Amino acid sequence: DILETCRMLEGRKWPLVKVLPLFSRLPAGEQRMVYTVTAPKIVVATNVAETSLTIPGIRYVVDTGVARIAQYQPGTRINSLPISPISRASADQRKGRCGRVKEGLCVRLYSEVDYESREEFTSPEILRSDLAEVILRMTDLGLGDPLQFPFIDRPASKAVHDGYDTLVELGAMRKSGTQYQFPNYGWELTETGRLMARMQLDPRLSRMLLEARAENCLPEVTVLAAALSIRDPRERPPDKSAQADAVHAAFRHPDSDFLVLLNIWNRYHSDFEKLGSLVQKRRFCHENFLSFNRMREWRDIHAQLKELVAEMGWKVGGFTSGTPQIHRALLAGLLGNIGLKTEEGHYLGARGIRFWVHPGSGVGRKSGRWIMGAELTETTRLYARSVATIDPEWLESIGAHLVRRHQVDPHWEKTPAHVAAFESGTLYGLPLYAKRRVHYGPMDPVESRKVF
Repeated sequence: DILETCRMLEGRKWPLVKVLPLFSRLPAGEQRMVYTVTAPKIVVATNVAETSLTIPGIRYVVDTGVARIAQYQPGTRINSLPISPISRASADQRKGRCGRVKEGLCVRLYSEVDYESREEFTSPEILRSDLAEVILRMTDLGLGDPLQFPFIDRPASKAVHDGYDTLVELGAMRKSGTQYQFPNYGWELTETGRLMARMQLDPRLSRMLLEARAENCLPEVTVLAAALSIRDPRERPPDKSAQADAVHAAFRHPDSDFLVLLNIWNRYHSDFEKLGSLVQKRRFCHENFLSFNRMREWRDIHAQLKELVAEMGWKVGGFTSGTPQIHRALLAGLLGNIGLKTEEGHYLGARGIRFWVHPGSGVGRKSGRWIMGAELTETTRLYARSVATIDPEWLESIGAHLVRRHQVDPHWEKTPAHVAAFESGTLYGLPLYAKRRVHYGPMDPVESRKVF
């Protein structure tokens, strides 16, 4: 929307006016232009310009009255970015972008009646977020029922239930038989959950690290966990998109966007670290269309994660593992983001959702029958970002506590001399296997005795 608006404005015959976009994913150099350009300018911005910014020379503000506000949806566990009406507080903040150095004017593209009917403040983030990490920490600290805790803004019971479901999915919670007050009645932390709580990370990332230790791929997954904690370090300036795509093609991997991040990290350490001055390092990032600030943030978070796992008594060495081990470790934290390809080309996901691979993915149309995504985000469609093709056999082992098995047609088999049946297995309603012959005796001894 920002870039389209800029193109429309640039089509006008205003030879002395500079039209500048401003949004968070814009390269830092282009963001700084809103401060450095002294000519008459029009800044087309998202709500990144709503607070904390004083752009010199701004005398007029045109407020659309809407913004993309991040919203986590309990139940489907989708991170959506719907276009929503802003609150009165946000509208007042927007008005404050002009008139800071001289008199200004704010034009609102909605009525005063509309303004008066809006919420006074933007909904607090705790009401729009995944509560799994909050519940994990509260349970570990013995703070009791989250629904009874005196939050300033109390989260809905549906969001709390969803947080518990996420922790069960990750293997961090289990039935205890101990009587707690609803809704955490009968639940306690597993040993895995206690280790995850000690890490004080997003539960999905801590679960990945635990599995990586078991798969002997901790060095690689530590790098990827740090990468998933920041925005994509790749930059794609609107006026150099083809050039950026050509440079980024060197990092591409046909089956996994996660391995693309590892390729960037390897290039960063093989070439970037050899450069001496800060100017040379910035030039390296500029030539490779990488954000210098995000690469630095990635490195800093990676150093923190290495220190954290060292405190746990784990050793992080160099890269030695293969692709399957890395993806199995990632899958342990992303079981809820799996998908099964349909004949139409989209994916059926957990909890009955349908999604598409994001157009910016390097996997794209070559994605396999089963995939996992780092996150599911809804904009114009529901997209999976950072995807990788996976083996369905991994789902059966890693998600064993979630697989639902159903046996039919128990019958006597002469050669093995036992009662067998045909079993089908599903994970979140997605078929993993069907008509698998299994030994039925341990599953239903009474019925097997009758068949015998």
